[in-house]
Amino acid sequence: MQLTKIQKLTGQIELLSGLHIGSGNTEMHIGGTDNPVIKNPITHEPYIPGSSIKGKMRSLLEWHLGVIDITQGQPLSFRHLNNLRGTAKETKAKDLIRLFGGAPDSNNDQALVTEIGPSRLSFWDCALDSKWVAEMNDKNLMLTETKMENMIDRIRGVAEHPRNTERVPATAKFNFNLTIRVHDDEDLLDTVLQGMKLLELTGLGGSGSRGYGKIKFLEPKLDGQSIQDRLEKIIL
Repeated sequence: MQLTKIQKLTGQIELLSGLHIGSGNTEMHIGGTDNPVIKNPITHEPYIPGSSIKGKMRSLLEWHLGVIDITQGQPLSFRHLNNLRGTAKETKAKDLIRLFGGAPDSNNDQALVTEIGPSRLSFWDCALDSKWVAEMNDKNLMLTETKMENMIDRIRGVAEHPRNTERVPATAKFNFNLTIRVHDDEDLLDTVLQGMKLLELTGLGGSGSRGYGKIKFLEPKLDGQSIQDRLEKIIL
């Protein structure tokens, strides 16, 4: 197995609805929100962690392949391939492990570990687009919004348990990029694009069932060449 090239996939993520990716902040601040978004500790600007994109894309691709019952909710790994051997899902399952990794251990077939090799994808944190930030600053607008929510008592029709959640508002743009290690001139791009399409359909971050996190990938390019047509032709 030979590393033949490293491809760079770039573009932007545009928010079509407010996005909340929590910071895990357990401190209480006077006048603050109950549920803040994650922010860069230096610039204090919200960003999308690469781990959030990787985790959601991987999960969606595993659901789409139909292996969640085999993995029992755990990430697809080398040890699960024995249950897929000889099935129509085996090849695609191997491709997912090639892309995202599979945590091999001493009990795995070493020939299989050698066949699949190292994980191919590296996801990078997505910073806010500087032009969008400048536009918000020119309009004296904040980079985040606070959305109020509550629960309605079905019998009395009264709002209960009010809470607020910080979100990055719709129209925000983030710079997106990942790298793909290519071994022996393999082509795993369609699986990556399938994951991007699934993200567009299901969203990022929390509270997706309440309308949060709807996104769209803008101007995706592979090594500087547009792959928009290839993304649009992906069939799920």
